[in-house]
Amino acid sequence: MRNPRNERVSSDIDGSATERTCILSGGKAAREDFIRLAISPDGLVLPDVHARAPGRGAWIGVSRPALENAIAKGKLKGALARAYKGAPLTVPDDLPDRIEQALARALTDRLGLELKSGRLLMGSDRIAQNAREGKVAWLAHAADARLDGSRKLDQAWRVGREEEGSGLQGTRLPLDRETLSVALGRDNVVHLALNDRGSAERVETHLKRLLHFQGQVAGSGTTDMDDDDGPVNPESVTTI
Repeated sequence: MRNPRNERVSSDIDGSATERTCILSGGKAAREDFIRLAISPDGLVLPDVHARAPGRGAWIGVSRPALENAIAKGKLKGALARAYKGAPLTVPDDLPDRIEQALARALTDRLGLELKSGRLLMGSDRIAQNAREGKVAWLAHAADARLDGSRKLDQAWRVGREEEGSGLQGTRLPLDRETLSVALGRDNVVHLALNDRGSAERVETHLKRLLHFQGQVAGSGTTDMDDDDGPVNPESVTTI
């Protein structure tokens, strides 16, 4: 059975190659910017957002609207069928939902790990104090956060960064406070901050993929800091 030209059955998830090709658009990008679709033994096409599932798979780098259009017109199934001649494949109707849910879960799981490590800050007062002291690498607000509260923290962050008037502001997450509260096991999680550069990079990787799949542009407030524990400039979302 043939494998896709961008896929290697035994080693496509071992990290030996950093670039992948989207089977729908033909565009190329780093593997972390794409989403892997795993093919189960019975031919079911499923999201594998961590690229860890064994066996065959393929990569996509398009947004949800583009994927939904490709599914409706049979283009996704056709692309997979051409790659795997003779293999019976089933593309579930809710594949876009499954992908978005998996991407959101990957983001909240990452935030949970940063919380356990002590690098995730919550609570307006705590975030504001750290922001004014220049100790915030990344700042974010729930999708339903009040604008006045977000603006106060954004201003505290700019003061701590000595960037008043720059327009620097926290990221508006595609997750509401209820989702964040449940995921992090805390009450009323509205604002989040990270005090570590590496943590900001890890979270941004997951956030960028979710926003791109939703058809949004990843607006991030990360900035360079003078030491190794500061934030970094975000990379733009890969578009195909």
